[in-house]
Amino acid sequence: MMQIPPQPLPTGALAAEAAPEVQQRHDEESRGQNGGSGKDFPLKFCTVCASNQNRSMEAHLVLSLSQYPVISFGTGSAVRLPGPSIDKPNIYSFNSTTYDEMYNSLKEKDPRLYHANGLLGMLDRNRRIKGCPERWQDWKVGVPRKDGVEDGVVDVVVTCEERCWDIVVDDLTNRNSPLNRLVHIINVDIKDNHEEALVGGKGILELANMLSEAAREEREKAGPNFARETVDGRVPEVLAKWQERFPGLPALWTVGYF
Repeated sequence: MMQIPPQPLPTGALAAEAAPEVQQRHDEESRGQNGGSGKDFPLKFCTVCASNQNRSMEAHLVLSLSQYPVISFGTGSAVRLPGPSIDKPNIYSFNSTTYDEMYNSLKEKDPRLYHANGLLGMLDRNRRIKGCPERWQDWKVGVPRKDGVEDGVVDVVVTCEERCWDIVVDDLTNRNSPLNRLVHIINVDIKDNHEEALVGGKGILELANMLSEAAREEREKAGPNFARETVDGRVPEVLAKWQERFPGLPALWTVGYF
């Protein structure tokens, strides 16, 4: 396991009727303004936070807009969203309660509160990306999906806090590697608020672009003899360079097996 030391601070497919801010970002990507490179060498990504709501979904959005195959999950026992007080959260089930149902529930409870704290805007974004929050521990790895990761496996898992990283690493260990397929598990530490999620999403997109660029370089060098292992060997180098560019997003890295 490698830790990149912190330094001092300096998809799914979108619905056709996407929210205005989501549609604007999609239009910018279509005009090539976001520098996405997923279509050139489609490494597959998975983003993970506690409730599959804020940080993992912002990263899911920016990666999907850049045409990367991407899925996302949460690691908590239930989906927890802020309520009227700290001891009264709104609690929902993973895998079954949709983002749309959560949106309508909060809008009915207190539209002014949940608009002011950004929850309605966040859920509106989320419901236009995929149906419902999914739980990492319930993911059946290798089972075909219909959301851009058809074979049910990914190349890189990006978690958004160290606790989630620990859960993912432990869970993969406990699964005993039925597919014997290597996966990189990278934690990008992001505070759980809307502003930091935007910053973190941009950082994760740049990391995806840098990893994809390394993959393209290795493929061009190897030609018909290209093997994924050459890309795996470049990950520590790429991550170190990325950390220099994003010192405010401390990173951890290890590998696991599906």
